[in-house]
Amino acid sequence: MKAQSTALKENAAAKRAAAAKAEPKPDAKAAAGPSSGAAKPAAGRAAKVPASRASAKAGATAAAKPATRSASKPATKSATKSAARPDRVRMSPQDRRRQILEQAADFFSEYGLTAQTRGLAAACGISQRLLYRYFPTKEALLEEVYRAAIVGPFKAVWFAELSDRGMPLEKRLIRFYDDYFSTVFTNRWLRLFMYSSLADVGMAPNYTSSMILQLLEIVVAEAGREQGVKVPADADLQHEIGWTLHGALSHYAIRRHLYNFPQKVDQATIVGIHVAQFLGGFRAAVAACSGAPHSVNR
Repeated sequence: MKAQSTALKENAAAKRAAAAKAEPKPDAKAAAGPSSGAAKPAAGRAAKVPASRASAKAGATAAAKPATRSASKPATKSATKSAARPDRVRMSPQDRRRQILEQAADFFSEYGLTAQTRGLAAACGISQRLLYRYFPTKEALLEEVYRAAIVGPFKAVWFAELSDRGMPLEKRLIRFYDDYFSTVFTNRWLRLFMYSSLADVGMAPNYTSSMILQLLEIVVAEAGREQGVKVPADADLQHEIGWTLHGALSHYAIRRHLYNFPQKVDQATIVGIHVAQFLGGFRAAVAACSGAPHSVNR
């Protein structure tokens, strides 16, 4: 019995030993404990965060550099271009030509007809080359300025209105000069007309011979008919009689716009004074022409 009990004990001990051998050994990672295992992922995340921030910062810096270059260079080029030439506004050929003529009238009335076209081109916001595409020479440009700015404001209907005998001549003259002052006798027109006279380009004489002399002949003829006075047959004498009215009002416009002389009397009153003086002294003026030797320095 004792021997059997010993054998059973030995057999149980052998089974326990075999079971111990078959059981897997604990893993080294598990043996390190839960706190050690949790620390590694935390450390991994902590390592990744600075890396992402660093990459984001580097990317932002890299993106900022081209932006700085692209912003600074075009700005410099734009400033250089704007300093080198004026900004050009796109226009149709008709509008551009009209703009040049309008600006030329302002420009030459301010600086005179001897002013260079380079300054005019700059005032128009275009190149001098483009200016000459529309007007090949300065002479051609001045000719167009004469037509548009000097002759242009003159109304052909004035000849007909001054000859309309359905209204007393005094009223006709006052109406005419009221319109003439607002249309022709302006600051720009007078300055341009005076500069053209000084430049000896023929603008002032051409305007006077083609417009004003005809106007004076009509005024004198109408005054003679209304007063029953026979006017001189000589056109030069008729002109001189007419200049006593038109010349006086022209000088008033010059005093007003070019001399900047203080004007305390209103325009309507001044026109009325000169019209009354012309009509009141018309007979005496015609009488002074009888037998007058006027063929001087022709």
